[in-house]
Amino acid sequence: MREGNLDAPTRHPLDWQNPDFYDTAKVEHELERVFDICHGCRRCVSLCNAFPTLFDLIDEGKTGEVDGVAKKDFGKVVDQCYLCDVCYMTKCPYVPPHAWNVDFPHLMLRAKAINFKEGKVRRADRILSSTDALGKLAGIPVVVELANGATRNGAARKLMQQALHVHQDAALPAYHAGKFRDTAQPGVAYPARDGATTPGKVAIFATCFINYNDPGVGRDLTAILDHNEIPFVFAEKEACCGMPKLELGDLESVAKLKDINIPQLARLAREGYAILTPIPSCTLMFKQELPLMFPDDPDVKAVQAAMFDPFEYLVARQKDGLLKTDFTDPLGKVSYHIPCHLRVQNVGQKTREALQLVPGIELNTIERCSGHAGTWGVKEEYFETAMKIGKPVFKQMNATGPDYISSDCSLAGMHIEQGIQRMGDGAGTARPARKAHPLTLFRIAYGLPAGPAGGKHE
Repeated sequence: MREGNLDAPTRHPLDWQNPDFYDTAKVEHELERVFDICHGCRRCVSLCNAFPTLFDLIDEGKTGEVDGVAKKDFGKVVDQCYLCDVCYMTKCPYVPPHAWNVDFPHLMLRAKAINFKEGKVRRADRILSSTDALGKLAGIPVVVELANGATRNGAARKLMQQALHVHQDAALPAYHAGKFRDTAQPGVAYPARDGATTPGKVAIFATCFINYNDPGVGRDLTAILDHNEIPFVFAEKEACCGMPKLELGDLESVAKLKDINIPQLARLAREGYAILTPIPSCTLMFKQELPLMFPDDPDVKAVQAAMFDPFEYLVARQKDGLLKTDFTDPLGKVSYHIPCHLRVQNVGQKTREALQLVPGIELNTIERCSGHAGTWGVKEEYFETAMKIGKPVFKQMNATGPDYISSDCSLAGMHIEQGIQRMGDGAGTARPARKAHPLTLFRIAYGLPAGPAGGKHE
């Protein structure tokens, strides 16, 4: 058996409906096996805090090996994993098809699922992962001002920390009273022009974050599609993609959300639409996690085949000779961060490729974890760790004195902006960089006006 792995990573289906999946003794045995392999390798020590936590437990144990770590402490490693998948896709030499069959993220997910099933997950964490419910409540016109005011009020943030365990210093996204789906203009009925690699019509799955927190980015996407004369529609209905529930180990809720989303998305896929989701975590959910949870579901497979990251689609259109490049407005210096959930989609750096089509752009690309990781990075027990993980990113993003900082993950962008503000202006620039989503930057470069609640870039 050769050392390491020269083959591309492959993934086994997630056998989450098998009772053995929730067998604590079997999971502990597998944790011990995998932790021992990680201990002998240690390539992933710089990725997140799960691996330093593991290696400290081993090094400080009685034997200096995994057998010196109490099994009750295995959970300390599990708690530090936010399922970014980067170790699996970019670092680990022992993933399948290697005989050692190491899948660290899905092993952590299995342990999280046991914790959830045994009632060990806080009520506050269940609430934070219920993005649709929070968005619908906070988006009520009277409530939205109270909700947004509370995130800026020190006393209210202290109460929020006590009730929901959200760190009082963590930056939080604002809510909008006008839900994107309810206020977005319908697409123009242009004739669909299929390319060699791209369908000529698009269906938009807006996502919870675009619907409730950042509708302007959704409008930027529709403006770009309209400018390129690509007809688009919106998914008939949508619920949360399920990623927040997956990260919590609540797999039954993931299945319920799948039953809402997949049937109508599968219909759109079979009608020849490319399905675009403006949030990388949501795209990954449909491309990878749901197909691994439901490997025999033909509707899930149909959606997987039709699902695109927006810039994956736009770059493919450009290669098909069907994307306009009539950019009029310069972007200057842009520091662009590639989110982990986009890196692990294995499609290459499509956002970078698209932005490089803009004449004169000076692009600084950062490929490293920001540390935010969905709800994980705002929790009181993890916020400072999240800032520590992101510190190299904050420095690299600010080093060139950029005009804009940008990330496909809006939450990562917000986290990076806060990190730069926290460490001060290390680049010595006269003014702070403006934060803008890559779709907003593309819309600006085209010279297109922002629609109502258009993507902010102030």
